[in-house]
Amino acid sequence: MIDDLPPLREVVARHGLDAKKTLGQNFLFDLNLTSRIARAAGPFDGTVVVEIGPGPGGLTRALLAQGAKVVAIERDARCLPALAEIAARYPGRLTVVEGDALEIDVAELARAHGAAGKARICANLPYNVATALLTRWIEAEPWPSVFDRYVLMFQKEVALRIVATPQNRADYGRLAVLCGWRTKARILFDVSPSAFTPPPKVTSSVVELVPNRTPLPCDPAALSRVTQAAFGQRRKMLRQSLKSLGVDAAALLARAGIEETRRAEEIDVAGFVALTHALAAQ
Repeated sequence: MIDDLPPLREVVARHGLDAKKTLGQNFLFDLNLTSRIARAAGPFDGTVVVEIGPGPGGLTRALLAQGAKVVAIERDARCLPALAEIAARYPGRLTVVEGDALEIDVAELARAHGAAGKARICANLPYNVATALLTRWIEAEPWPSVFDRYVLMFQKEVALRIVATPQNRADYGRLAVLCGWRTKARILFDVSPSAFTPPPKVTSSVVELVPNRTPLPCDPAALSRVTQAAFGQRRKMLRQSLKSLGVDAAALLARAGIEETRRAEEIDVAGFVALTHALAAQ
């Protein structure tokens, strides 16, 4: 036990909290596992941790037990009474915000709750919005944001796409470029489907992303546009795929110093930044 609160299965049964597929919910009941995730995100020393989709609060309890101050964003109103019980157990250390994380400025939220350059995001992300949330956070301005680390759970196939390089061609894509540009990402450990209720059909992975304080200067929206065009037709040479940008692709590639016959999966982060600057110069 990590605290004197009731077991999570009992909490879920008492509040009728069946996991909803429409909300991408898969609950973690194993407190040893949630504690392992919390340890990976620590040490805290009063750090403000933003958690997305806490559900009945398994990871929330582990974060609080290890000293974090938690701001939890929960879209499912059914979970609020269970989270209120945890807040009562940890007075002044858990704030629950009812809302959609895709519509909330998490950096501003962390600052509003006392974060001054020392905040973190730690979450078992809802699978159906995990990539959209990560992309939003990585593209946020100004950079670096208030967060010094992100420790997040994804489906393993998404995790592999986050940490991929051109040496991992099958997984390398827009997400890898964005994450590789502004962070240093690594997979910490895998999590078996049996750890969840209900168990998903795939293995999950916990990923750590540490912000690069001085990434190559580049406009995130423009970089996203270039990578989307390049990987949108990833089997084609860049001289063909980049035509979707509505520019002279050959001239663009020449300006960036990249051979016309290269494919998107062969270009590293610096190459995509060069393409983005070349596009802005046209």
